[in-house]
Formats: sequence, structure tokens, C-alpha cells
Amino acid sequence: MIWAGRKQPAAMARFQETTKVATLLSRSCGSVPGTGRMERRMAMCKMEDCTFDSFEMLYSGTVNKIKSHKSNLNLKEELRKLREETNVDSLRQELEKERSKRIDLEQKMNEVLKTRLEDSPPQPPRKQQSPSNNGTDKQQKEVWSSRLQKWLHERFGVYIEDFRFQPEESTVEAEEPLSAKRLTENMRRLKRGARPVTNFLRNLSALSNWHSVYTSAIAFIIYMNAAWHGWAIPMFLFLAILRLSLNYLIARGWRIQWSIVPEVSEPMEPPKEDLTVSEKFQLVLDVAQKAQNLFGKMADVLEKIKNLFMWVQPESTRKLYICLWMAFITSCVLPYKLMGFMMGLYAGIKFFIIDFLFKSCPKLRDKYDTPFIVWNSLPTDPQLKERTNATVSRRLSGSEKVQPVVSRSSLATIPCGLSREEDTGRSHGTKKGAFHEIFNLPESERPLAVCENGWRCCLINRDRKMPTDYIRNGVLFVTENYLCFESSSSRSSSSKKNKVIKLVDITDIQKYKVLSVLPGSGMGISIATPSTQKPLVFGAMIHRDEAFEAIFTQYMKIMTTTKPPASAEL
Repeated sequence: MIWAGRKQPAAMARFQETTKVATLLSRSCGSVPGTGRMERRMAMCKMEDCTFDSFEMLYSGTVNKIKSHKSNLNLKEELRKLREETNVDSLRQELEKERSKRIDLEQKMNEVLKTRLEDSPPQPPRKQQSPSNNGTDKQQKEVWSSRLQKWLHERFGVYIEDFRFQPEESTVEAEEPLSAKRLTENMRRLKRGARPVTNFLRNLSALSNWHSVYTSAIAFIIYMNAAWHGWAIPMFLFLAILRLSLNYLIARGWRIQWSIVPEVSEPMEPPKEDLTVSEKFQLVLDVAQKAQNLFGKMADVLEKIKNLFMWVQPESTRKLYICLWMAFITSCVLPYKLMGFMMGLYAGIKFFIIDFLFKSCPKLRDKYDTPFIVWNSLPTDPQLKERTNATVSRRLSGSEKVQPVVSRSSLATIPCGLSREEDTGRSHGTKKGAFHEIFNLPESERPLAVCENGWRCCLINRDRKMPTDYIRNGVLFVTENYLCFESSSSRSSSSKKNKVIKLVDITDIQKYKVLSVLPGSGMGISIATPSTQKPLVFGAMIHRDEAFEAIFTQYMKIMTTTKPPASAEL
């Protein structure tokens, strides 16, 4: 591009020279005699050639100039885009800010150094150390720093590595197979481990109940004196130290027994090596029963605490809410020393006097012991479920059926302790519909209060040979006059698999053991009727004794009030 620009003036100068030469030749040829037209033509041809070359050069120069201008425009456009992409202006502004900050920091550092130099007294000039001393000092510093790093890594490197992220290893613990010997051993270990805790709680209860009057009086006087002077916490710490000291002496072989309630030593049964099948089964049943009761109690406590804090029963939670507000305001107003004194006195009076009075007088406790009343009134989740089911059934019965007139027969079937309104409002139903519709009974026939939800069991009809008819799973109900079995496999439109037995028709009722090999008295009830050759057996009943007592009581009640068919025929 630069070469093309420089070429244009040269072409113009050459063109001007050629024109001058051509005009001079034409003039000379015209002035000199004897010249001809041939010379003029030659001059004109030269002039044309020169003009053609000069015009060609001008054209190429202008083309090159246009190309260079176009390339300059493209470069400017690319430069503009590059500036927009890199935000050169913003970078420049940030750079200027950083420079200004650095200049300000340098100025502040200079000012601080000047003030320090002015305040510090003049120090004598130090002697310049030789380069050999500087080298040895550096080596010593490096050695000491390496030793320090090594010592720190050995001492604290393991703990620092623990803070690093490490994926958790999913380790599956090997479970032991079920063994009767291992089961009995674990039961005895649990009993031995819980014995100190149970003994401690037993002694506390005896101290509160004034089992030993002199011991409780001495403990009450000592505790109240310590609480009055603010020594309650040191007293408990001293008692813990005293207990550990006694345990040390007992471990050394001393025979020391300090207990308010005398400990009862239970006879230790020697472990049996070989257990029979029935003993193993009975052992498993005992453990399952204890675990069931223990887990049930724990679940009740946890559910009551959860329902207390979740406003399931607003009356109980409102009392707790007010007590917490009062405690908060008191803690903000009163000093902590006074609060500790008041809490200590209240705890002593409640433990030694109030609890003793409430345990001695249960009626007084049921009326004035607020924590006891609130705790007993808290519902568990099964109780809440029963309440909701009862309310839903009442609403459904009230919306579906309205009985303005109550017959005498229905009044006779109302159980004791229930009013007419409560009885007519109650609705007993099964999973498939209303109770009387399922079993084709009168509306007055309803399950007794003992078996509102029925007893889960299986009906064994030994007169049938088909497996589907031999055993049926279902629910057993007892009414005023009937014993009803609802099969789980029966449909709502068909009640062929359901069983209805009149209590009057029963000839014999006994507790029954389905498998004689198993220990215990069994889990079944056998009922004999004239229509069956072999007695019907209702087996696999968890609450067999409760069901047998309810059925037998109602059966005896019916038999005493009405005469059996056999006596009538006689």
C-alpha cells in the first residue's frame, strides 16, 4: 500500500515530461524546414504511448489506494470489536483504582514509619557482619524450621488429615444367627446391667415414700439446710465422690451395703446346655412379650411428649406454654442466685412432702397434682386414631340414618352406663359396610364394647376337606345374641363365607390348643353346635383369654335368662 502511494507522484512527473518533449518536438519540427508528416506522427505516437502508460499507472494507484482504505476500515472494525470484547475501558478504570489504592497505602506506610522513627530513640549503628556469618545463620534457620515442621507434622498431622473430605465406607456388620443360648445370655446380661439403675430408683422412691422415717428425716434436714445456704450442687458432687469411694472399697474386697430398701437376691438358674424345642419356643415367646411391653411403654412416652409439644391437646399444651412464659419473665427479673434458692427449696418440698401426700392419698393426687393429670390426659397415636374413627363413624351414622323412634327391643339391648342418645349415636361397622347388613342381623345387634374392633383369628372348620374352606382368616365379633365371624376373603355383595352362630345354639365352649407340640395353653377357642359334627375352632388369637371370657360371660348370661331348646322339648 505504501509503495503504491509513493508510485503515483512518479507517474505524474513522467507524464508531464513526456508531454513537454512531445510539444518541443512538434514545435521544432514545424520550425525546421524539410521535416515531414512522418516525424509528427512519430511524436504523436510517443505522446500517446506515454499518456497510456501514465493513465495505466494512475489507475493501478487508485485501485491500490481503495484497497488500502478498505483494509484500514476492516482493521478499525476488528479493533473496535476487540475493544468491546475485552472492555479495555473498564480494565483501565480498575487499574487506575488499584494504582490509587497502592499510592494511598504507600503514603500511609511512610507516615507510620516516620512516626515510629520519631518516637523511637536513636540506636547506634550496627556492625556489618561478614558474609560467612550470614550464610551460617541462614543454614541454621533452615535446619530449625525443617525440624519444627517435622515435629508439627508428627504431632498434629494425623488430626489435620481427618479434616479432609473422605467418602464414608458403608460397612455391613455381620449379624449373629438366632440362638436360644445366646438369647438367654443376653437377657441375663441386660438384667445384671440394669440392676444398679433399678436399685438407685428404688432407693429414691423409698426415700420419697418415707420407707425409713429416720433416714428420710435426716436426708430432708440435710438437703433443706444445703439448699438454704446455697450448697445444693456441692452436696450432690460430694455424694457422687462418696459413692465412687464406696465402690472402690467394694472392689477391693470390703463388704459394704448401704441401701434404704434391702436388696432381694434372685436365685440364679444355671444355664441349660441343651434345650428342647418347646423350651426354645417358650423362651422366644417370653422375650417377644417382654420386648413388646417395653417397646409399647417407650412408644407411649415418646408419643405423649410429641403430642404435648405439637398442640394435639390444646388444654395441656396451653398450661405448659403459660408456665414457660412465667419462667422466662422470672429469669429476666430475678437474680440467678435467688432463682436457684427458690428452685432448690421447691424441689426438696415436692420430693419429700408433696409426693408423699399424693402417693398416700390417690384422690387428692387425681384432683390437685397438675403434672400427673396433664400427663395422664395426653393421648397416644392409637388413641387419637380411635377418636377420629369414632367421630367419623358418628358423622356417617348421623347423616345416613335418623331414628326418631326407638323400639323397646332396642332399648333392651342398650348396655349399662350408656344413655339413649349415646347408644343411638354410636355406629359399629366393619371394613365392608354396616355390621347388621354384613351378617343379615337386626339393627339392634351390635358388637359388645369389649370387641368393637373384633379379634383377629382364623376359623378352622374340620368338617370341610377343601383347603379354601378348611381355614379362613377373618375377625370375630360378639353381640348380645350372636357370635359373628367375618371372613377377610368375602366380598361386600356376598356373605357366604361369613359365619353367624346363635349363642343359644352353642352346646360347648372351651379353650383349645391347635398344636399340642407347642408350649402353653394354646391360642384357640373351640365351639360346638348341633349343626356341626366337629367343633369349630377359632385359632391364632392373640387376645384369646380376653375373647374367651367375653364370649363365655355373654353365653352364660343368655343361658340363664332364656331356656335352652333341649329343656323346652323335654
